[in-house]
Amino acid sequence: MNATLQLIRRNPWPYAIIGWFLIFGSAMAVWVVVAVRNDPDLVRADYYEQEIGYQKHIDRLNRTAAVGGEVSVAYEASLNQVSLRLPLTHLVDHPAGTIHFYRPSNAKLDFELPLAPDAAGVQHISTDKLQGGLWKVRVRWTSAGQEYLHEQSLVL
Repeated sequence: MNATLQLIRRNPWPYAIIGWFLIFGSAMAVWVVVAVRNDPDLVRADYYEQEIGYQKHIDRLNRTAAVGGEVSVAYEASLNQVSLRLPLTHLVDHPAGTIHFYRPSNAKLDFELPLAPDAAGVQHISTDKLQGGLWKVRVRWTSAGQEYLHEQSLVL
């Protein structure tokens, strides 16, 4: 009778410990697979070079702050376009520069366009091929030997 009671009353701790290790090992294996498949996309591939030139970036932003409300980037949903407006005083020297569309969630969607405002200082950019969501627009231009930078977020 004692032998049958001992068979029925087994200690559950060895099974619990083995089960815990199996669950833990499985969870770690799943975590490793997810980590290996994840694309560690940095915000920028050249982030170190960007940090070195950060003081120039601050100087450009300070110069642009002086012309404040004259620079704007606006999304016009009814026309499917982004309108960029530069100060009229900067058009005298035919400003040269770029417009950079930056997508924080997917670096593969980033692109850059040349700055080409019309006589009124406005440039229209079609949004037909852009995916909806958050975009950061950086307009960088040179006028009268000074560099300027305007950054603005848009939600398409």
